[in-house]
Amino acid sequence: MENRKKVAFYTLGCKLNFSETSTIARTLQDEGFDRVGFEEVADMYVINTCSVTENADKQFKQVVRKAMKLNNKAFVAAVGCYAQLKPEELAAVDGVDLVLGATEKFKLTDYINDLSKNDFGEVHSCEISEADFYVGSYSIGDRTRAFLKVQDGCDYKCTYCTIPLARGISRSDELENVLKNAAEISKQNIKEIVLTGVNIGDYGKGEFGNKKHEHTFLELVRELDKVEGIERLRISSIEPNLLKNETIEFVSKSRTFVPHFHIPLQSGSNDILKLMKRRYQREIYTERVNKIREVMPHACIGVDVIVGFPGETDEHFLETYHFVNDMDISYLHVFTYSERDNTEAATMAGIVPANVRAKRSKMMRSLSVKKRRAFYESQLGTNRTVLFESENKEGYIHGFTENYVKVKTPWNPELVNTLQKINLTKIDEDGSVRMEFVTTLV
Repeated sequence: MENRKKVAFYTLGCKLNFSETSTIARTLQDEGFDRVGFEEVADMYVINTCSVTENADKQFKQVVRKAMKLNNKAFVAAVGCYAQLKPEELAAVDGVDLVLGATEKFKLTDYINDLSKNDFGEVHSCEISEADFYVGSYSIGDRTRAFLKVQDGCDYKCTYCTIPLARGISRSDELENVLKNAAEISKQNIKEIVLTGVNIGDYGKGEFGNKKHEHTFLELVRELDKVEGIERLRISSIEPNLLKNETIEFVSKSRTFVPHFHIPLQSGSNDILKLMKRRYQREIYTERVNKIREVMPHACIGVDVIVGFPGETDEHFLETYHFVNDMDISYLHVFTYSERDNTEAATMAGIVPANVRAKRSKMMRSLSVKKRRAFYESQLGTNRTVLFESENKEGYIHGFTENYVKVKTPWNPELVNTLQKINLTKIDEDGSVRMEFVTTLV
């Protein structure tokens, strides 16, 4: 068995990419490869790419260089969103042997022969209109939580976004299959499942290859709540117009769903939301946050914001800043707008200078720090349940409460992947929260 080939994976971008990397890895393991860490010498390196930020593009080249340093004879394959959008560009990067687009990435084993290096990167990518079938995936074996993909693609036409070009139309996994995957995950002693997709609130569309909604996101949530053996379910990002009050109410009473929502806002100015072709106005966003606070006062609410969008004046930016500041939310993910080829926004007037974008980003990030601190402070003295992770970081073990407060306590290997009842006591200088155990250790 000594001659088994070694494969290493590197994932850029979102949780959805992590779930897909895991699925591709399992396929290769079934074909006789051993998976090793990316910092180890391998026969093949697979990089799952992202197209959302400028940095992801630059990171790709750095990751390829890292792989080539470890083994300059290794076979390097690029898959994922950037591979679909700019295959030729990736193929031209020194060291890249194979580039697979949206429909090909799950068939990686069909495209690798003897793993000998190519003179030029070989490209296999489809017209994105062909990405109309669904490949279910989930990640396990990497961490104490699993990412379960329930939906892919997007039918929205947001003017800044390349994801519909990279991932195709909105389509969903069959409900039965999602429940089967969730049950499989729960048997692996994984305590938490995070639901992922490109636009998960659109779940149910295209479940059987047509455009009809066979099921709704609320039905999915209700059915998942019944799966035996799952301790925690977490909803990843969901559009404000698709997060219905019924879903919020269900989560508040649910057995397994945790009080944590991540809801993209992108701008607090209705003028800019219109330019972005978002499907809601800021008033809807306020309603959603108020509803969550009404039924789950202790819930964690994360917000995505884009700064420096074309046409965003100082007034528009301040409108967003004050809107977010006045809302009872818990943290922000701040994105600095960057032009993307083949998007409507790339040709819009009113380009915001790079230094202004950077300044706005810094202001929003500072606001996020303030918001997270205030949220953590509001949780001190309360009893929560924490799921501990597996890493020993400088003598401490970390974990997250159900409402996404990051806690730390001195390292104890027996705590790994266990749920513990704790009391939140004080905020540490690194920003995480110290705690005391309420019950005796498992």
